[in-house]
Amino acid sequence: MSSKPQGTDTRIAPANLDAEEFRTAGHRLVDSLADFFSSLPERPITRADSPQVARELIGTEGLPEHGTDAGALLDEVTRILTAHSLHNGHPRFLGYITSSAAPLGALADLLAASINANVVKWDLSPIASEIEAQTVRWLAELTGFPTDCGGLMVSGGNLANIIAFMTARTAQAAWDVRARGLHAEPRQLTVYASKQTHTWIEKAADVTGIGTDAIRWIDTDTDQRIDIDALERCVDADVAAGCLPFMIVGTAGNVSTGAVDSLPDIAAVCAKRSLWFHVDGAYGAPAAALPEASPELKALALADSIALDPHKWLYAPIEAACVLVRNPETLPNAFCFQPEYYSVEAIASDGAPGNNYYELGLQNTRGFRALKVWLGLRHVGRSGYVQMIRDDIALAQQIYRLAEAHPELEACTQHLSITTFRYRPAGYSGRNATDDDYLNKLNRQLLTKLQTGGDIYVSNAIIGGRYYLRTCVVNFRTTAADIEALPEIVVAAGRHLDSRLRPTRP
Repeated sequence: MSSKPQGTDTRIAPANLDAEEFRTAGHRLVDSLADFFSSLPERPITRADSPQVARELIGTEGLPEHGTDAGALLDEVTRILTAHSLHNGHPRFLGYITSSAAPLGALADLLAASINANVVKWDLSPIASEIEAQTVRWLAELTGFPTDCGGLMVSGGNLANIIAFMTARTAQAAWDVRARGLHAEPRQLTVYASKQTHTWIEKAADVTGIGTDAIRWIDTDTDQRIDIDALERCVDADVAAGCLPFMIVGTAGNVSTGAVDSLPDIAAVCAKRSLWFHVDGAYGAPAAALPEASPELKALALADSIALDPHKWLYAPIEAACVLVRNPETLPNAFCFQPEYYSVEAIASDGAPGNNYYELGLQNTRGFRALKVWLGLRHVGRSGYVQMIRDDIALAQQIYRLAEAHPELEACTQHLSITTFRYRPAGYSGRNATDDDYLNKLNRQLLTKLQTGGDIYVSNAIIGGRYYLRTCVVNFRTTAADIEALPEIVVAAGRHLDSRLRPTRP
């Protein structure tokens, strides 16, 4: 005799919204967000709320026993978030490599969450899996990488680079490192990167077990690019010492200044010594799409693997990153296990089974990240991205020219869409160590004032022991008028701080 739970014929699930409730709440939310987007230029970039203020805004009570109307909840949290967040979509947000997010991407995330595809294997997400595969191919095409590559979408640059690192380790080890581990071979696996490389490489060395001592930090030249001669000497010395070099990392747009390593020279070193060539292009790779891109940047097409972040310079909402590998087989070789509960028969009658993404990376359960990137690529097209990236670079170059021309600003570097400069009071030479100590202190405090003031948002870079303000333009809302306003905002704040820190002026 069968039985069923009592009352399920007319089940009421508190999590559900009927069509009319969903439609009403959704329309109100979209209307509020449309007003938010249009009002961004008039809003402060940040209110710089303290943690205590933020906690009071959302309340400090315990878990509620009973629910609250969904529409009222959305209205409440929308008001809080739009009024009290740091708005990286603001036209004067120039601080970090976090782009203003395209509005279509927000709608794409709503659609992706509504379908709720689990892009773990093809039969659970047939259309989503094919969209991700096409997105990978399109990103490769945009950056000049071979389109028959392998790849997948991940959360951010850290994970994209770590996936490439693990793939290289498996491909380059002289033994079955996945089965036997690192202790099966006495030679130390070693990896090479410039001193300007992002900290992801330390995380990768840590989580893979080779240890951070296996990283060889190579000096850079005056433009913060890896020193090729020093690189070659270090690799050769390690081989002579009984180590096992396996990978060299080049950077296409470093964090501090946007400098691009000499990728053709790194490719030549790797080819000569049969090493894996990886490019961290999390920020700069999309700029390779520009016809006028430098040969150094175009040479990322020579890499064995690339990391790039569409949520940086392709204006996708967070999170959206991608790893590309030249040889598609290296991904399943590094990550594939086939448990019985994921047994999959080929569904396609044409003999072309779809991707099972659990075989290609670290995640099993995977969200539909590719949709917002795919829709963005279709909406904007190659020419649209080339135009926006070119505009961002031109605006960053304008910052450099304005800083260079202003008597109280000192321009330092300009690469891609990143410009660095510092405030130097009128009549202050800044020509010796004592002067530099003071200017470092002044600009450090100036950064805090600018980041909490709400008018413009910049970050910092340490270059040659000096503290500089750093601007990064990856923002399709930024205009020339926003850039022209920057010097006087910086100088006015700098003068005020200087008058307090150094009452006796020359």
